[in-house]
This record gives sequence, C-alpha cells and structure tokens, in this order.
Amino acid sequence: MEKLTIQELGEKAAKLPLQPGVYLMHDVDDTVIYVGKAIKLKNRVSSYFHGAHNAKTEAMISRIADFEVIMVRSEFEALVLENALIKRYSPHYNILLKDDKGYPWIRTDPKEAYPRFTIASRLTEDGARYFGPFGGRSAVKQAIDSVSKAFGLPTCSRKFPRDIGKERPCLNYHLGACRGWCLKDATREEYREAYNEALLTFDGKGEEIEADLKLKMEAAAEELRFEQAAALRDKLRAVQRLREKQHASTLRRGDMDVVGYYRGEARCCFVVLHYIQGQLLDKDMELMDLPLEEDAEALSTLLRQYYGILGGAPKQVILPFELPDGDALEQMLTEESGSKVELRVPQRGELRVLMETAAINARQETERVTTQEERITKTEEWLQQHLQLPAPPKRIESFDISNTGSDDIVAGMVVFVGGKPSKKDYRKFKIRSTAIQNDYASMDEAVRRRLQAYLDGDEKFMPLPDLLFIDGGQEHAQVAQRAAEELGVELPIFGMVKDDRHRTRALLTPEGREIGIAAAPWVFAFVGRIQEEVHRYAIGYHHDLHAARTHKSQLDEIPGIGEKRKADLLKRFKSVAAIKNAGLEELNRVVPKNAARAIYDHFHPSAEHPADTTGEEEA
Repeated sequence: MEKLTIQELGEKAAKLPLQPGVYLMHDVDDTVIYVGKAIKLKNRVSSYFHGAHNAKTEAMISRIADFEVIMVRSEFEALVLENALIKRYSPHYNILLKDDKGYPWIRTDPKEAYPRFTIASRLTEDGARYFGPFGGRSAVKQAIDSVSKAFGLPTCSRKFPRDIGKERPCLNYHLGACRGWCLKDATREEYREAYNEALLTFDGKGEEIEADLKLKMEAAAEELRFEQAAALRDKLRAVQRLREKQHASTLRRGDMDVVGYYRGEARCCFVVLHYIQGQLLDKDMELMDLPLEEDAEALSTLLRQYYGILGGAPKQVILPFELPDGDALEQMLTEESGSKVELRVPQRGELRVLMETAAINARQETERVTTQEERITKTEEWLQQHLQLPAPPKRIESFDISNTGSDDIVAGMVVFVGGKPSKKDYRKFKIRSTAIQNDYASMDEAVRRRLQAYLDGDEKFMPLPDLLFIDGGQEHAQVAQRAAEELGVELPIFGMVKDDRHRTRALLTPEGREIGIAAAPWVFAFVGRIQEEVHRYAIGYHHDLHAARTHKSQLDEIPGIGEKRKADLLKRFKSVAAIKNAGLEELNRVVPKNAARAIYDHFHPSAEHPADTTGEEEA
C-alpha cells in the first residue's frame, strides 16, 4: 500500500461527513493497526493529523499509510461495529484485554438421551446449555461433583444406554455417590428426573429444589419410611452446600460488579470486584500499557471486551466515572446478557464507598507493578526537558576509556534501552590510533568508529542512540562532538562529571554548561548507574587483554605448550604466578612429564632438576 503524507491524510479526513461511524487505520502492509468510533467522523479522524499528541499516538500516526471508514446510523451501531472489528483484527494500538483467561463453564446438552455435566473452556454456539463462568477448573469440578453426588448422577466414563447391564456397578454406586444407572432396573425416566433437578439447581432455582426436597422428606418421615427420609435429607444438605459453592465460585451470576480504573505514569489497571448480596466474592484485575484513548473511552472498550469474554454482565455495574457512550453501552450489554443491565456512577452512600474501594485496588496494583517503569518514564521526561531533546531518550549509549599507561588501551560502549542495560548491544574497541596514553585521541577513535559503522550500514551498530554520555569532562565531550560533526551525524552528547566522592554530580555540554542532577534523585541514580556500568565494562575488557598478553608473553615462549595445555594450566592454577611457583610433580598432574619439566626449567633456569617421584623413566 502506498503511504499517504500527513497532509494528504488530513485532506482526505476533511472530506468525511459529520455522521457516526467507525474508522480503520492501515499501515503500508495494509494491516489494521487501530480501530476507533466517532459520532462525527470528520472531526474525530481529522484530529489525528493536526496539532500535538502524546508519544504513543504520534508513533501510531507515523505508521498510518491510509484509512477507511464505515458509516452507520447511530452511536449504538458504531459501538457494536467497533467492538466487532477490534475482535476481528486485534489492532496493535487498541487497548486489548487478554482473551486467554480460560474462565471455564459447565456445559450440558439436554437433547442427549443421558445428558451429563462437563467442563467447557468457552461458550460455543452448539445448542447446549452453559452455566458460569467460574473462577477456575477446580471450582467447576467441585460443582459438578457436588451436584452429581446430590442427585446420584454418573461421573464415570461409561456411555448410556450403550453400557447398561454390561458390567457390575463401579465404586461410586457402592459408596452411595451414584444411583447405578448402569443397572438394568434404572430407567431413563428416573435419570431424566434426577438430571432436571440438577439442571434447576445450576439454573439458580435451588430454593425451589430445596422446598420440594423438604416436603418429600417430611412426607417420608410421617409415613415411617425413615431410610428414604434420610436419603432425602442427605440430598437436601448436598443441594444447600452446592448453592453456597456456586455463590463463592461463579463470576457472573452475582448482583453487582464494581469497576475500578487507574492510569499511572507508564501502565493502567482495570479491576472488577464481584458482589453477591453485598458480599465481595471475587476480583478480576489486568494491567496493560497506556491506551491511546482518554480514560472514559478506554474504559468503555475494556468493559465491552470483558463482558464479551464472560458472555454477559450482572444486573448492575458500578463505574468510577461517566462514559460518553454510556447509554449505547448499557443497551449493548443488556442485549448480550439477555436481561436488563444498569450502569451507575454513585455520588454518595455505600455504593460510592465500594466504587472507591475498586479505585484503590486499581491504583495499588498499578503502583506495585509499575513503580520501576514510572521511574524510568520520569527520568526520560526529565532528560528530555533539561537537555532540550526532541523526545524522551529511549536508547542511551555511553563511552569510557581504560588503559594502564600506554599498554592495552581500550574503549567500552554500553547501551541502555528503556532504562535497562541492553548487553547484546555492548561493544568493545581496541584503540589503534595511538600507542601512548591519550584519552582524548582514544575517545575520538572509539566514537568515530562507532558512528562510521552505522553510516556503513553495519547492523551491529544500529540504530543511533537518542543520547550519548561520555565519561569525562568538557574536553572529552568536545572530542566526541567534533567526531560526530565531521561525520555529519547529529547527536546530543554530554559529559558525565564526578564529584570528589567519585559519584556523577552533573552532566556537561561540550560548550561547558553544567546541568545538575542532584535535585532529581531518580535521574542522579540512573546516570550514576550508567557511568558505573561503562567504567566496569571498559576496565573488564582492559584486564582481559592485559591478562591475555601476560599469559602469551610467558607461557607461549615455552616449547611444547600450545593453547590446549596453556588453558589446562590456567584452569588448574588460575594464574601464571601460581604456575611459576608450582613444583614439577604438581605440573606433571596437568601436563605430560616432558612439558612439565620444560615449564619448570623456563621459570627456574638455574635450578637443579628435582628428584623424579613419578616412578616413570625419561623417554
């Protein structure tokens, strides 16, 4: 798909009508990346291509190649259509609930000859009856086991009527947990009667079953049929326990849901508290990235997705604030649920307290999980503002030089992405342009090589950083700035200046202007962490080269000591000094006798050969 310019997109949007509809944003691959609805399409779609937006919206707009619209007759139709299109395309920039919670249901098909109750992962349009959803598979299994035991229904793997009279009853029959439907004297009419009682219980009519069982139990007792009365009593108790378990485990059959929503600095949280008869029985919560939409529009989208997953809503849903499409959403949920659903925003009283409880839950969950992310976001925003950057710096690189005099001069480059080290992007530079200690020349070479690699198209050095920190003062920053300018690369570069306690106290421009960071603790800690990391990385590389050179200069001069034996010796003795101090017998435990003697003679040229204690003759 050919990508239209922002101006062309704006001109196209200006021609849209002022009527309700849905718009779909496409990228160059013709993928739908965002779906939205509007009461007035022209105004809403045009707003994307004029004025300033937040970072996430700008990112989405930058990917728009074209858009299409679908006009409808009302806000309700737009709401329903938008919801269907979001389900269909799962656009990248729409706020999306995870549709993988796996809330299980109880499924039964009354049309079968001997219907059973089974666990189903989701609702299916197959003509069967579904009850739930429940909080977990264990809750569903307990409910099925309880109702099966209460009404003597089978839970075994036998198929009816195929297996009737073929085998002896299983253990459940002998334990009194099953009526024994595999026996020849059990009729289909009796099975259907027990099944219908169980069906009524799951259908929320347990009170009717209880009343009927009480009458039957009392009648049996009056007629002195005590064994039958005891069996009815046990069934009554089982039904009562089952109703309690249903209240405690089902997610949607309650009277009321209370919704909480909180937008943090980096994440937002959606919370639903489930109440039955004023008692809190369960809580659903999901954290997600910040949405493009305003809070009211985002919450409307979340509610549609959430109750779509659950297959309906309770009679009353308490919201934290009014929704612009509240009436249309209420109508949509009512139609999906099959009964009247009321959306309320309480201003006072007990419902207001419950609403505030949900809001507290949403805020605490967000703060608990996203404290670190919020700190990173604040740090990036601070750096953008105080360093006068065009956008918050997501990728930051830093350089440091390490050497011992004029030996093994190296530079290290570390990379932080989203406030965290990206170690796969770290790079090492062995300095070639100077044979003597010269930090400025070394820094010039390291920065120049890094930028030239990018210009040459080397994928290992892509992309360019949003911000470059140099470990050092004004002169170091000037050297790096000059290297970038001579290569034609525009890049914000700052030095990191330490105080007398070797802590980063300020950032420094190449022109010498200091930007203090002590007043912003999170920035102070972050920049200090970068400086410590690049210092550690550069020194580590320097030590590795120094150790390798030392080992090479001493061990590689010994005849018969190749890379394999050198590695074995260093693995066993840890250092060249320990190898030098080792006795002939110790060396002979790692390498052959002749090699051990060559090593010993190399480090002890004037010493006499020690006595041979290996018990072997010299070849």
